[in-house]
This record gives sequence, structure tokens and C-alpha cells, in this order.
Amino acid sequence: MNDQPYLIPAQLALFEEEIKKSVFITQLAHTPSVEAAKAFVEQVKMQHSDARHNCWGFVAGRPEDSMKWGFSDDGEPSGTAGKPILAQLSGSGVGEITAVVTRYSGGIKLGTGGLVKAYGGGVQQALKSLQTIEKKITTKLLVELDYGFIAIVQALLPQFSAQEVETDYSEQVKMVVEIELRYVSDFTQAIINKSGAKALVAPLDGK
Repeated sequence: MNDQPYLIPAQLALFEEEIKKSVFITQLAHTPSVEAAKAFVEQVKMQHSDARHNCWGFVAGRPEDSMKWGFSDDGEPSGTAGKPILAQLSGSGVGEITAVVTRYSGGIKLGTGGLVKAYGGGVQQALKSLQTIEKKITTKLLVELDYGFIAIVQALLPQFSAQEVETDYSEQVKMVVEIELRYVSDFTQAIINKSGAKALVAPLDGK
């Protein structure tokens, strides 16, 4: 499993342009799953049910996870819409994103090259205005320790961008810590070293 953070959309992005009397409306949205991506596509299709084409592409997971990519030309000539849309998304470095490009035809044919440029270009422009946030891959750990080591563990938390979620003070202290997956190994080793191997660290619920 890749434990590195990646960018996801922070909010919707919209770009509209007219090319040879055809109006192209590009919408980008955060879609954390394939199901969410398909739901957004259907939502836009209902919103623009009078449009001739609602072409789309999505990257529904990590940016590099091609198993969660999808696209459709929605009636446009094969390869002129969905693929250019997906190419822009997959090259953006942004994950969990869906683009739907709605076309209201103006009656003038754009040709295959013109369509590729219009669909890909609309997504490219929308991406320029897209605000993103970083998605961190986190997990929860259970740290069991004697009372004498509480201060040591709490001092380590900020060094690994970890947070103390909850703590049970009984015979031993049981602390639940949320931490980025990429830091788990180093954090665990640091606790073992600082406590003389007297503190135990384990994934919460054995996951």
C-alpha cells in the first residue's frame, strides 16, 4: 500500500467556453470512489439533460491507480472526448477527481482534432482554477505504557505529526494515537528506544 499523501479537490471547479458556436461546460468534483464518480456524472447529466453530450473521465483513487480510472465519449466520435479528459486528469497529479464536460452543439462540426482540443483543453483550464488539499493516509495505533513514560510519548507525538485521540488511565496507560502511515515504523521504533522496550505499540483492533 502506498502511504504517501496526495492532492484531492477541495471544492468544485467550473470552466465554460464557446468554440465555433458550441458551448463547452467543464465541471470538476471530488469523488473518493468509483461509485461517487459515477453518481457525479449522473448528477451532471440530469443538470444538463438537454445537452447533446455529457462526456466524462475520472481518477477515483490515488492519481497513479489506473484500476480506478474511467471515461466515456458519450456519443462523440471514439477517442475525441473521454480519452483527452482522462489524459488531463491522470497527468494532473490530483486524485479522487471526476470531470464532466457538457457540450451544447452549435451546428458547426469541429472535426476530431477540434473535439480533442476542446474537451482536453476545457479540463486543462478548469484544473488551473482548481483548489486542492493534501490527503494524508493515516492509521490508529494503540500504545500501552507505564505512567512514567507518558511524557516521553507525548513529546514524540508532534515530531511525527501524530495526535493523541483518546487515553485510558487504568493500571497501565492505553493511548490511542492517530498517525500518518508513512511514519508508523519510525514512531514505533522511537517509542521502543525511549522506553527501553517497555512500551508496546500495536495497530488498533489488529488492523
